[in-house]
Amino acid sequence: MNRKKVLKVVKSLIPYVIIVIVVVLIRTFIITPAMVDGSSMEPTLSNNNVVLLNKLDYKLNDISRFDVVVVNLENEKLIKRVIGLPGEHIEFKNNTLYVDGFVVEENFSHAKTHDFKLESIGYLTIPGDKYFVVGDNRNDSVDSRMIGLIDKEDILGSVSYRIFPLNKINKVK
Repeated sequence: MNRKKVLKVVKSLIPYVIIVIVVVLIRTFIITPAMVDGSSMEPTLSNNNVVLLNKLDYKLNDISRFDVVVVNLENEKLIKRVIGLPGEHIEFKNNTLYVDGFVVEENFSHAKTHDFKLESIGYLTIPGDKYFVVGDNRNDSVDSRMIGLIDKEDILGSVSYRIFPLNKINKVK
């Protein structure tokens, strides 16, 4: 092949190389799909649902109560809901969430939550940069009640949309 033909081929490939680089950067640093494994987030999310993990969200915004997040726990990805924030004391009594002694309404469906106090995992209040997370299916969820508080650095990002199955595409609340 002569030099002109090689340059023409290389030039025609440049847009494709740029597209691949952009996709890899977006997936690595901004948004990526994640699969739900198990029933711990039912009825909000079901086994094998595919969601979008927004990795950029918590670099720009604070983590909020009731956010659905992806947690990295010993290289396993868990999808849970944040219910306790740094500096708070939380407990469940009679299936009701109390934060610092005040009732907080949970505006999503979840299974019955057995009575629980933060003290049972060794804390009076949640230390800075730690969070208390639970699954919506409280009877079938490995969460902060068993594994303890989650470090902020182990929260990979927020889940905002379910994209599969196609008949259930929606915003995750």
